[in-house]
Amino acid sequence: MRIGLIGAGRIGSFHAAALSRHRDVGSLLIADADPARAALLAQRLGETAAPGVREVFTWGVDALVITAATSAHAALIEQAARAGLPVFCEKPIALDLPGTLAALAQVEAAGTVLQIGFQRRFDAGYTAAREAVRSGRLGRLHTVRVITSDPAPPPAEYLPLSGGLYRDCLIHDFDMLRWVTGCEVESVYATGSDAGPSMFREAGDVSTAAAVLTLTDGVMATATATRLNGAGYDVRMELAGELDQVAAGLDDRTPIASTEPVGPPPASKPWPGFLERFAPAYEAELAAFVSVLLGERENPCDGREALAALRVAEACEVSRRQGRPVRVAEIG
Repeated sequence: MRIGLIGAGRIGSFHAAALSRHRDVGSLLIADADPARAALLAQRLGETAAPGVREVFTWGVDALVITAATSAHAALIEQAARAGLPVFCEKPIALDLPGTLAALAQVEAAGTVLQIGFQRRFDAGYTAAREAVRSGRLGRLHTVRVITSDPAPPPAEYLPLSGGLYRDCLIHDFDMLRWVTGCEVESVYATGSDAGPSMFREAGDVSTAAAVLTLTDGVMATATATRLNGAGYDVRMELAGELDQVAAGLDDRTPIASTEPVGPPPASKPWPGFLERFAPAYEAELAAFVSVLLGERENPCDGREALAALRVAEACEVSRRQGRPVRVAEIG
């Protein structure tokens, strides 16, 4: 099969390399807003570069992988739906709820496949955590803590386009809360701080955020995120039940040190970023997409899953700005 890939940046380059290696992918057609960047990536992989996005659709592909700038996602999803193409798209579908709903309506009307890139669903640790909950090993689940901490801020020009810390970073944690626990988020109470570099204040964003979330079945959750975790990339999920507790993302590369006289040693080689931490998961989600295209499995993460996580993120943003608890049912 021939797969079109739009977006030759960091994550696009990673995805292109993974697809180029896949035994069931015959070739790639790569495009980018910067044609020279697409050409360099295609040359490195021995694939074909398209001079622009239009050619990806007119030259003919069997499916589309979207790793372009977030602001382009919704329009590309809609164009692919009208062309009858299955799509894998990095999160989010769009930066806001109306854009997301419009894109999903196009996909539904066309009857095409849309798989969203929530790669943690393919991570071994999170998968084992889900099994621990679903098997009853933990007993009745009562508390969940999720953490996403980036080691350094993104470029200043990225912030106004990112959708904010809840939609850009914590949306992964909101997806994991639903996927691992099997519960829905009913309400949130969120806050954030724009202390630190002035670019966060200038973008109307926060550099650090926290939320208390009430889930169905009486489960309580906390979610924290920061762009300023100098120790390294730290993504974890802790689940506590009446019988046991487990943690995903806790290993010898987790950038945290104990202050106890006798405790685990600090990480000698902390995770530097998301691509290194989740490389196997990124490969697995693309392999799953190819399996969906071949009719070997059902879509593991469709647009409705992305919409549910976005509604939680939107509720957190409303809560932060208005300083009140917000029920997710209020959102759209």
